[in-house]
Amino acid sequence: MSTGELRVARDGAVATVVIANPAKRNAMTTGMWRELPVLLEGLAADPAVRALVLTGEGGTFCAGADIGSLREGAEDSRGLAVAAEEALAAFPRPTVAAVRGYCVGGGCQLAAACDLRFAAEGARFGVTPAKLGIVYGESSTRRLVRLVGPATAKYLLFSGELVSAARAERTGLVDEVVPEGELGKRVAEFTALLARRSLLTQAAAKEFADGRADAGRSAYWAAQMRDSGDTSEGVAAFLERREPRFTWPA
Repeated sequence: MSTGELRVARDGAVATVVIANPAKRNAMTTGMWRELPVLLEGLAADPAVRALVLTGEGGTFCAGADIGSLREGAEDSRGLAVAAEEALAAFPRPTVAAVRGYCVGGGCQLAAACDLRFAAEGARFGVTPAKLGIVYGESSTRRLVRLVGPATAKYLLFSGELVSAARAERTGLVDEVVPEGELGKRVAEFTALLARRSLLTQAAAKEFADGRADAGRSAYWAAQMRDSGDTSEGVAAFLERREPRFTWPA
């Protein structure tokens, strides 16, 4: 039996979730899929968390779902994977996948659910249900299409082939590729910057960009902007040439 687990580390306002199942290249077990939404709910409830990083232990991001878990109950595991993906996509703060090594199958599914993806040069990406005779979920397929376009999504889904970090960046699957050994530093710098920016701006932009805003949300966010004080603080900080101190949500 796999002893995989999800670990959480904190560095100031940034929380890092580590996929840890090194014996199986950080494959996600049924228990790990089930745990992720609960873990994310707890982090979302903590106002001190202003950005989230998802990464894998050691030199691999995630090699997908634990095949042993799939044999035990394919439908259950697939449903749990989609639920975990949706919980990650709906996390109310900026999320960044920090990818080393293999990011395959369910691992790529999780990375795609993050807002941004940073990768080391040697990372490899693949969406591999065609190798297992599995139907990739509708919501997961649509998310992949939004990221890379229909042609590249079909290439990945039809073939199950792995692509390099450089090709993933060209297609939009990856936002930045950095030299091996510098990924942790770059992600730490970027997420620290995100934590200093306006969460009000980020939350509204995330909702609009992801197409999750219902009717009336524009008015809601306008009211939040008017009442929060973040706008006046941002303008004052700009004029005074200092770092703003945003407080939303108070």
